[in-house]
Amino acid sequence: MTAVWSRIAAFTHKYPLSRGMMSYACIWPVGSCVQQKIQGKETLDYWRALRFSLYGCCFVAPTLYTWMTIAGYLFPKPGLRSGIYKALVEQVSYTPSAMICFYFFMTLLEGGTLDEACQEVKSKFLPTYKVGACVWPVLQTFNFTVVPPQNRVPFVSLCSLCWTTFLAYMKQLESQQIKPYPPLSIGPITAY
Repeated sequence: MTAVWSRIAAFTHKYPLSRGMMSYACIWPVGSCVQQKIQGKETLDYWRALRFSLYGCCFVAPTLYTWMTIAGYLFPKPGLRSGIYKALVEQVSYTPSAMICFYFFMTLLEGGTLDEACQEVKSKFLPTYKVGACVWPVLQTFNFTVVPPQNRVPFVSLCSLCWTTFLAYMKQLESQQIKPYPPLSIGPITAY
């Protein structure tokens, strides 16, 4: 067993993306199952958990790894200031696209149409983004400041267990259950 573990460790050291892929392949379906149990389901939907595993492993881990690599080049200095910059840039660049892709592709993986996927994004993106804006900048500042680069994707994947449970909750909601946001208005404009 020790020989197997040392081979896995050597492989993940040589290919750091594999750490994130293995983490997300396990943590995302667990988040889905936790959400199903919280919802009160007697029997778990394992196909749903498999979709979460597939999406987490094959989409989230590689895109997050790529973002972490880019962030390391954009802000190479270690420290709190650099960590805050990375977290804020992530919040306005990676995070919105990741959330849009989650709702869009998960709807397609469930057998939905392109129109249904677009509607899902339209109704669920903003409420989800608002919650994420309160959570992820703090976690990512810690991640970029304290966690060693080779362990950043696994750290985020562990933090994302709760986040994935929340995403699974939002995903299972019907669009009609989400309070629509009124269009933004500037108000009356007065000339000076």
